[in-house]
Amino acid sequence: MRLFFARHGESEANLLRVISNRGLQHGLTDAGYSQATALAQRLTECRIIRLFTSPLLRAIQTAEVLVHELGIPYAVTDALREYDCGVMEERSDEIAWKTYEEVLRDWVDGHWERRIEQGESLEEIKARFVPFVEGLVKEYQGSEAGIVLVGHGGLYRCTLPLVLENVDLKYALAHPIGPTEYVVAEERAGRLVCVTWCGRGGVGAL
Repeated sequence: MRLFFARHGESEANLLRVISNRGLQHGLTDAGYSQATALAQRLTECRIIRLFTSPLLRAIQTAEVLVHELGIPYAVTDALREYDCGVMEERSDEIAWKTYEEVLRDWVDGHWERRIEQGESLEEIKARFVPFVEGLVKEYQGSEAGIVLVGHGGLYRCTLPLVLENVDLKYALAHPIGPTEYVVAEERAGRLVCVTWCGRGGVGAL
C-alpha cells in the first residue's frame, strides 16, 4: 500500500497571505486548477483506488479535479483539515503571522499543548490525524492500493513526522510542501516509510 499525502493547489488565501482554515472560502485560483489537473496526470499510473480530502474549499476543489480525471471515489474527512488558528483566522497582518510562528516554534520544542487562543494544539491535531492514517494502514496492509490524501502544508509539516518512520520534524519544516506537491509513504510490515518527499529520494537515510 502507498499513501500519497498531497497538498491542494494554489488558493486565493495563498495569494492574499491570509490565515483561512475554516469554512468554504478562498478556493483555488486558475493556476491552482491547472496544478490539480497536472497532479492528476502524474498520478494516473500509480494504481490509485481511493481519495480522501480535507473539508476546506481549496482541498475539495483539488479533490474534485483528481476524482474526475482518475475516476475514483472520494470522501471528506476532518482528519485532513488544516489546523485551526483561533482568533487569528481571517487575518493577514504581521502580528497574526508572528503569533502563528511562535506557536509552531513551541511545538518544535515539545510544547504540544500550546495553541493560538481558541485554536488547536498539536495534541488535538494528532488526535484526529494519526488514528485516521493508522486505520488506513490497517485496512489496506499488504495490498497494492494507492490512496491519495488531499490536505494542507501546515498540517502535513506537523503531523507527517508523527506517522512516518524516517521523517522528523526538522526535516519536514526544512522542506515545505508546495501546491500539489506530495509525499509518498509505503506500508512495510504495518509501518509507514517515506519513499519520496516532493520528489526527493533518499529520505530513508534520516
